[in-house]
Amino acid sequence: VDPETGAVLSTIQSNRFVTGVTWVDGELWHGTWEDDASELRHIDPGTGEVLESLEMPAGVGVSGLESDGGEQFFCGGGNSAKVRAVRRPERETGEVR
Repeated sequence: VDPETGAVLSTIQSNRFVTGVTWVDGELWHGTWEDDASELRHIDPGTGEVLESLEMPAGVGVSGLESDGGEQFFCGGGNSAKVRAVRRPERETGEVR
């Protein structure tokens, strides 16, 4: 979205209900939650391809998604009234970006 005009510049499709989106270290991530399944997905911002997925345990829903700018994501716990902290995967260099 263009911040000055509000115009939609591009759209990414998902095959799941998206509950939150965050951008950290040049990576686009979004949370999903449908039925009894939920996951955090690393998405290619140009193509919408899922690059990696962090599946939550059955019955654990995530709603909303934010990053601390480092190694953790924070998301609402759906109907549980909890805030969840999820560690971001390490990169091949051994560092969390």
